[in-house]
Formats: sequence, structure tokens, C-alpha cells
Amino acid sequence: MNDIVERACAAALYAQDDAGLDTGASLLAADPAAWPGVGRALLARGATYVRQAWERGWQPADVLRLVRRDLAERHVRLAEDLFAAEARRYARLPARWPAYEAWWAVGGAPGAGDTAATGDDAYAEAVARREKADRFTLATAVLELLRLLVRLPSIEPVGPVPGDPADVPEAAHIEPRMLGRIRALLAKAEATSYPEEAEALSAKAQELMARHTVDEAVLVARGEGPARTPGARRIGVEPPYEEAKAVLLDAVATANHCRAVWNGAFEFSTVVGFESDLEAVELLHTSLLVQGTAAMTRAEAAQRSGGRKRTKTFRQSFFLAYASRLGHRLTETAEHAAGAAGADGAAEGSLLPALVARDVAVDSRAEEMFPRTTTTRLRGATDLAGWTDGTAAADAARMGGGGRTHRPLPK
Repeated sequence: MNDIVERACAAALYAQDDAGLDTGASLLAADPAAWPGVGRALLARGATYVRQAWERGWQPADVLRLVRRDLAERHVRLAEDLFAAEARRYARLPARWPAYEAWWAVGGAPGAGDTAATGDDAYAEAVARREKADRFTLATAVLELLRLLVRLPSIEPVGPVPGDPADVPEAAHIEPRMLGRIRALLAKAEATSYPEEAEALSAKAQELMARHTVDEAVLVARGEGPARTPGARRIGVEPPYEEAKAVLLDAVATANHCRAVWNGAFEFSTVVGFESDLEAVELLHTSLLVQGTAAMTRAEAAQRSGGRKRTKTFRQSFFLAYASRLGHRLTETAEHAAGAAGADGAAEGSLLPALVARDVAVDSRAEEMFPRTTTTRLRGATDLAGWTDGTAAADAARMGGGGRTHRPLPK
């Protein structure tokens, strides 16, 4: 079976066009009696390619994002099968690493931890039943997925890989009760249709996030907490309007003492910062995207009721204005929270050096990970109504007080 799989992969994975896919799939599907063994060999080879992807810096969510973009949902399920097959090798997985159970759910497979060859032999028929597909169709899909995996380049790692023996210190997370309060506030902000209420709820959530950062920084500066080092995580930034979404994520990251580097080709930004700040950034960015999308939908409805047809340029302009304006709002809130903490006698005298030290550590880590970055010229906002409505929506979702000043429409 290994010889058949080797020949099929040689034909399909490394050619510049798709001509080899049919040849490879035909080799794999030709003999019904050999199909169980072919499935076992493909599973083993796919798990090897998955491991290579992890060693090149990729994580499951990153790979699935590309698979979903470039292939189809069937390929996503097959990828999760390979992830789970590879993960069987480890007693435990790194933090934030999904424990994929999809492979065990296809039917006919052994229980977790059982690596008997008969279990892997059952995979081919089980996945055929799950996908309701013939051998040739499945073989083609698997080869398409393997081709994507072997072509993944190396990217900046953002954490340990499964099986890494390195002793990674436990990261400091947002305290569970506070995290629950923040999530509840943001959920209410997303659910309400009243801008003033969403504003108040989001502002309170950002205030809690900023205050937690201040408290953590001061404790470390006083030697009352363990020394931490910045980490990183990737956050998906997917079409449509990915440029505006990347701008929004950068604004959220900056306001929370993190740094964001966007990779448009692979549809994610890498955010560098301390773990609790990274949690805050991911939560707030997701919530503000939900709020912004809802506000854009309402704005479009209002435009249509006035007899004006809205276009993609309206939505692009809306999101750019929304992201730009929120950058100012977030900065105001972060500065207000730091000022309030500085007025507290318990923090006075140690706050500014502590926050500066935190920012320096994050900048250093970001520079180490990304020594060469480039700037991106965004497509301009060309719809005045979209820009105006987006600015108004950002003001409604703003993260703190301060006067309102509107930026002009970019030319």
C-alpha cells in the first residue's frame, strides 16, 4: 500500500498543474480490496505532513482557515481527521491547542489512545460513509488536502508544538470572575439595538481590561508577582473588508499594550503581548466586529429606505471609518483608565515605569519575531455616506469619554 500511495503522491502533490490529481486518485481508488490499506497509509502520511506544518509554525486554526478558503468543507473535515490522527502521539497538547475528536467520530474507529492497525484500516470505509462519496472522489479530496499541506511555507511560531519538552511557564490569564464579567458586558453590547447602551457596556468592558493590565504591571514591578514574558497568538482577519478589519484589530491591540502584524496572504494577524492582554484583544476585537456589522446593516437599511442603493464601496467606507474612529476612542479609554489608576495612592509612583517596561518588552518581542515588516496602502474610502455612518457607529461604540472630533473623508 505504501508503494501505491507513494506513486500517487509523486504524481499529484508536486506538479504545477492539476493534471496529476486524476492520475494519483486513479491509482489510489483502482483496487477495492486495497482501499482499507490505502486509507491507513494516507492517514499516516497525512499525519506526517500535519506534524511538518506544526514544525513550520502553523497551528490548527491557521491551516483550517486556508483549507476553508482554498478548498471545501469536506477538506476541512478531512484535515481534522489528520489533526486527530497526529495528536494521538501525545499525552497532552499545548494550551489553546484544540483536542480534535473528529477522527474518532467517523465511525468504526477505535477508542482514543488505541493505535491498533485494524482501527486505522477501518478509517477509509468509515470516512466514505461519512462523506457519502466514492473512492475516486475521496482520493482526489485527500490529495488536494495533502498538496496544500506540503506547500505551506514556514511562518513565525507563536507557541510550542505538541510534544515540545520545553518547560513553558504558565501564562497569567485574566482572573476568571473578571473574564466572566467582561464577556457578559460585551455580549449585552452586541445584543442591544440601542447605541447608547452598547457604548456604556463596551466602555465598562474596556475599563475592566485596562485596569487589569495596570494592576498586573504594578504587581510585577513591585516584585509581588512572577516575571512574565510576552507571547503571541494569531487572530483571523478574513474577507470581506479585511483591510478595515486589520486596522480595527491593530487599534484594539495598541490600546491594550499589544502589537499586531497583519499577513493578508494567509488572512490572519499575529498579535504580540502578555497573555491577559491578548485575551482582552481577542474578546474586544470580536465584539466590535459584531457591533460594527450590526451597525452597518442598520445603516444600509436606512439608506435603502431613503431610496439610495448601497454598494460595496459604502460597506468598505463604513468599516474603514468605523476602524479609524475606534482607534481614537480606544486610546482615549486606555489613557483615562491609566490616569485613574495613577491617581490611586496604591499605584502612584510605580504605574508609569511598570507600563513602560511592559510596552518595551512587547516591542522587543515583536521586533524579534518580525524583523522585517512593510506598510500597506489601504484602498481609499470613496463613499461619503458610508464614511459618515461608520464614524457615527464608532462613536456609538466608543470605549471611553472625551470630546468628539471627526476625521475628514480620505481623498
